[in-house]
Amino acid sequence: MANGQWYPPEWPERIRALADGSLTPVAPKRAATVMLLRDTEAGPAVHMLRRRASMAFAGGAYAYPGGGVDPRDEHPVRWAGPTRAWWARRLGVDEAAAQAIVCAAVRETYEEAGVLLAGPTDDSVVGDTTGEDWEADRAALVARDLSFAEFLDRRGLALRSDLLGAWTRWITPEFEPRRYDTWFFVAALPQGQRTRNASTEADRTVWIRPVDAAASYDKGELLMMPPTIATLRQLTGYASAAEALAAAPGRDLSAVLAQARLDDGEIVLSWPGHDEFTKHIPTGAAPS
Repeated sequence: MANGQWYPPEWPERIRALADGSLTPVAPKRAATVMLLRDTEAGPAVHMLRRRASMAFAGGAYAYPGGGVDPRDEHPVRWAGPTRAWWARRLGVDEAAAQAIVCAAVRETYEEAGVLLAGPTDDSVVGDTTGEDWEADRAALVARDLSFAEFLDRRGLALRSDLLGAWTRWITPEFEPRRYDTWFFVAALPQGQRTRNASTEADRTVWIRPVDAAASYDKGELLMMPPTIATLRQLTGYASAAEALAAAPGRDLSAVLAQARLDDGEIVLSWPGHDEFTKHIPTGAAPS
C-alpha cells in the first residue's frame, strides 16, 4: 500500500524544466510553524490540522499551525526569554529576522489554533484566550488590520520566546511555484488554554500521538508533506512535552532542501538526510 506522501502531479514536469534551465526558482518566503504538544497518559500528543482540499498548496495534507512572516513581525515587542541576539545565533539570521520568525511562530499559533504563548509578566502565560474580545483581536490579526506588536501592546503582554524550542528548518524545493523557508518549533500547550480550529485553511484538527500519526501515514490514511512526517518521526522518542523541549537546543538547524537530478534516463528526487522520501521518476512517467 502506498504511504501518504504528498506529491503534486505537476512536479515531474517542473523538475525537468528546472533541469533544462527553462524554470527560474522563486525566492522562498520566510515562515514558521509550531508543533504544539500536550501530555497524555499514553505520552505526548501533537496538534495537527488538515488543510482544505481546495487549497492550492498541499490541499488535504495534515500539517501544524503556521504561516509566512509578516514584515510587521519585526516591529518592537515586549520580549521575554532568550534575547534576540541569542535567537539570531540559533536560527542563523540577523536579529530583526530572528524576532520576525519567532513572532510569526507565536502569532500563527494564535491565529490558527487560538493558543497564545504570551503573558502579562515575563514568567506567566495567559490562561484563557476565549471570548468575543479575544476573537475580535484574532480576526484583526488574520486580516492584517492589526499587527502582532499592536496586539501585544494593547493587551499588555510579553511574548514568551522561552516557551519555544527551534527544532528544524526546511526549504520548499526550487521547482515549486510557492516556496517557503520554514523554521519548525516545538511548544507545550499552556495550562488553561485549549486549541480550536480557528483557521479558514483547515477543515479538521486533531490531537494525535506522533507514533499514531506516523503509522497512519505509513498506511496511506493521512496525507503529509515530507517535513511533517519527518518531524513526527523525530518526536516519537520523547516521553513528554518537556523532554522534547529540553532536546530542542541541541537540534541541528541546517536547512533541508530537496534535490533533483537526471540519472540514467530518470529523475531522482531526494531530501538530504531523509532517504524515505526519495522518488525515482522515469522520463515521461509518474513518480514511483
